[in-house]
Amino acid sequence: MKILVAMKQVPARDSALKPNAAARWIETADLNHEINEPDAYALEAALQLKEQHGGEVVALCAGPASAATQIREALAKGADRAIHIEEEDLTQYDTLSLGRLLAAAVKAESPDLLLTGLQSDDFGYGQTGVIVAELLGLPHATIIMQVEKAEGGIRVKRELENGWFQWIALPAPAVLTIQSGINKLRYATLMGIKKAKTKEVRRITAADLGVTPSQGIVLEKLYAPQRSKQTTLIEGDARRQAARLAEILKREVRVI
Repeated sequence: MKILVAMKQVPARDSALKPNAAARWIETADLNHEINEPDAYALEAALQLKEQHGGEVVALCAGPASAATQIREALAKGADRAIHIEEEDLTQYDTLSLGRLLAAAVKAESPDLLLTGLQSDDFGYGQTGVIVAELLGLPHATIIMQVEKAEGGIRVKRELENGWFQWIALPAPAVLTIQSGINKLRYATLMGIKKAKTKEVRRITAADLGVTPSQGIVLEKLYAPQRSKQTTLIEGDARRQAARLAEILKREVRVI
C-alpha cells in the first residue's frame, strides 16, 4: 500500500503574529514553523497503516525552502521519502490552484491512499483535500476518526454531529481528510533522525508540474481585532437590576 500524506508548514502555535507592512498577510521573517497539526495526525494514521499492512509512506509538501525542516521531521518519524514542491509564496495560490498543484504531484505517484489534515491552522478553509479528490476523480471522505483496510478498499469512521459517527466503505484509491486527536502523535527517535538524513527528498517546482498560481480569493486586509471596553449602568431597584442583568447575559453576552 502506497500512502501519500499532504503536509503544510504553518507558524508555530506559540508565535507572536502581526500583520506585515502591506496588511495582506502575517510577518513571517522571524517566525518559527511546525507541521500543521491536522496533517501531523494524517501522518500518524499513515504510519500506523504501514505498520499494520506494510507498504510505503510518502510525505508531500508544497512550501518554501524552510519547509525542509518539517519534511525531515516527517521522515524522522517514519515516512520513507518525500516530495517537496518548492514555492516561496503560497499566498499566490487560492485553494483551487493549490489543489491543482498537489493533484499534479499526486497523479504522478498513483497512490492507494492520499491523506490530508482536515484543515490548515493558518487559513482553515478545510477544502484542499476535497478539491484534490475531485480533480483526480477519486472517492473521498472527511472528518475521519479511524481507517481500516478492507477487501477491495478501506473502511473509515466519520465524525458527525452531536456525538454520532458513521462507518462507510470506500474503494481504493481514495482521499481522506483526517480529524485531529484521533491518535497519539509519536516523537522522532534518535535513530529516526539519523535515518532521515539519508532518505530521498525530491524537489520539484510548480513549473515542473505545469501549474500556474491564481487568486480567485484575494485577501484585502489583515488586522488584529480591536479591543474596547464598555460600561453599562443598570438603574432601578434590586429586582429590576437583576432582571436587566440576566437579560444582558442571556441575549447580548450569551453566557446563560
